[in-house]
Amino acid sequence: MAKDKAKMDTAEVKEGEAAVQDGTAGAPDTAPEPAGEDRAAALETELAEVKSALLYSQAEIQNVRRRAEKEMADARTYAATAFARDILSVADNLGRALAVIPAELRENEAVKGVVTGIEATVRELDSVFARHGISKIGAIGEVLDPNRHQAMLEIPSADAEPGTVVQEIQSGYMIRDRLLRPALVAVAKKPD
Repeated sequence: MAKDKAKMDTAEVKEGEAAVQDGTAGAPDTAPEPAGEDRAAALETELAEVKSALLYSQAEIQNVRRRAEKEMADARTYAATAFARDILSVADNLGRALAVIPAELRENEAVKGVVTGIEATVRELDSVFARHGISKIGAIGEVLDPNRHQAMLEIPSADAEPGTVVQEIQSGYMIRDRLLRPALVAVAKKPD
């Protein structure tokens, strides 16, 4: 029985060797390949599809790269936005401190030093704002711009056109080309 099995194994090996020699070994049992012209057309179609997919992929990669570069540039440019928004209240308070000191007190030597110190601090703060692209929004006399001004109230006025800013309640600021804080304003309306 062992001899019969060895004979069968030898026969199978010989058949395998013959298949390798004539090129049919390992070939799947499928339909015959199309003729030369059909095969060439199919390959050209497949090549065109692959080229198209490659071009789309390259374009998408380039778009992602540009978008990432823009986001990084914006992040660098506007990184100080939250800090700047917080420091604006300091600038407001310094301005209010100067505004409440009466003119006759400003001549007093004791008060004069404090006023000079506050004015110097305001100038330095304005200088720092300018270095970082933070600028004050002009408001009084301009037409209300909802992108830069926030109307808090309307004041009847015969002197100003309706919709014109006549009073600034709180200064607004821009950081480069973006709104940091809108100006809180009073707007003229027709008198009753």
